[in-house]
Amino acid sequence: MKKLLFYTTKYKYLADKILAENSFEEGQVEVKEFTDGERYQRILNQVENRDVILLGGTVCDADTLELYDLASALVSYGANSLSLVVPYFGYSTMERAVKPGEIVTAKTRARLLSSIPKSHKGNKIYLFDLHTEGIPHYFENDLQPVHVYCKEIIIEAAKSVGGKDFVLASTDAGRAKWVESLANDIGVNAAFLLKRRLEEDKTEISAVNADVKGKTVVIYDDMIRSGGSIINAAKVYKEAGASSIFVITTHGIFINDGLQKLENCGLVEMVVTTDTHCHMNRENSNFLKIHSIAPLVNQLFR
Repeated sequence: MKKLLFYTTKYKYLADKILAENSFEEGQVEVKEFTDGERYQRILNQVENRDVILLGGTVCDADTLELYDLASALVSYGANSLSLVVPYFGYSTMERAVKPGEIVTAKTRARLLSSIPKSHKGNKIYLFDLHTEGIPHYFENDLQPVHVYCKEIIIEAAKSVGGKDFVLASTDAGRAKWVESLANDIGVNAAFLLKRRLEEDKTEISAVNADVKGKTVVIYDDMIRSGGSIINAAKVYKEAGASSIFVITTHGIFINDGLQKLENCGLVEMVVTTDTHCHMNRENSNFLKIHSIAPLVNQLFR
């Protein structure tokens, strides 16, 4: 019997791609909103003794609660096993407190999902290209975290824009180890920028660690929000002699017209992202290319 695949409202676009392989049975949920803004959900499938997968990202508080409510109900109605597939784990940059009194939201979200009742065979949560390796340790009780790396997708994307000879670059030394690992797998050189802190909230790029003159540079960052750090890095790589610059990310969020800013800056040839974030529920353009994680999700449950 096929596993049941349920999904939250905003992740229907990704569920459709996953279901296209016909490996799962589609889970049906009636969803509507009351006049006071409260959400109504009703599971339409028989889930007792079934292995269930639930797809959804914690993009905002409302989406997190939709995921939590549905997951809890699936277990309550007798799911044999529950696998949460969370392509984008929100608040991943708030994984530690820097200033006194700061709330570590990544931890509180992990604790919330850890309180989902345990199914007969246990619960798992699949998390994709997390911003920091420490987040899986925040999950408690019997919820087993699995960190899924999108390395194969990123390598394919890098080769598709960079060709056979390019430099894989990061925006700063903080992501250098991950970029270096990717570069070694591809067989190309890695580059990163050295930053010097001027004030508490201001930094200055002081050097590029590798020769990029006359070369194609492919910048990778796990997450792009407004695009500001990418534009600053692209300026430096261009000034260092890069012939062309491409950008790859796993989580393309692009708030505050971030994608338009990247296109308008005149430094970046193309942006490539996966579809882990629901903002990517759109058609590809000449500037933006989207590589789906749907094949990776199908592969996880074969």
